[in-house]
Amino acid sequence: MELKPVITIETTVDSPLEKVWDYWTNPEHIVNWNAASPDWHTPRATNDLRVGGELFCRMEAKDGSFGFDLKGTYTAIEPLKQLDYMFEDDRKIGVAFSVIDGKTRIVQRFEAENENPIEMQQPGWQAILDNFKNYTENN
Repeated sequence: MELKPVITIETTVDSPLEKVWDYWTNPEHIVNWNAASPDWHTPRATNDLRVGGELFCRMEAKDGSFGFDLKGTYTAIEPLKQLDYMFEDDRKIGVAFSVIDGKTRIVQRFEAENENPIEMQQPGWQAILDNFKNYTENN
């Protein structure tokens, strides 16, 4: 089995852990932050937050020129601490939540896909995480 390169992104959100967890897992919020740039959006999201449950996000360019579905299946959940899931292409993703000085630290690790260079993937995923931070701190 070929080992896939792992990309790590992280941020610290100036919000309580319970709020961060809710905004990360609730589709009502996911549709408001899940985009890497202002010309993209997530018009639809669902989240069956249980082991074996599916996370689904429809990501589209706002001009309608391109879009794709992102689907993952949860493999492990530790409420308020850790989410692990696997994308349809068998890439593993882990998201860890912790509290540091009253703020919430998020560290996300995911196996890189093969279509684009890691140098292109990492900033896109970090931009989504930065959008999450901004949305959560300002809502």
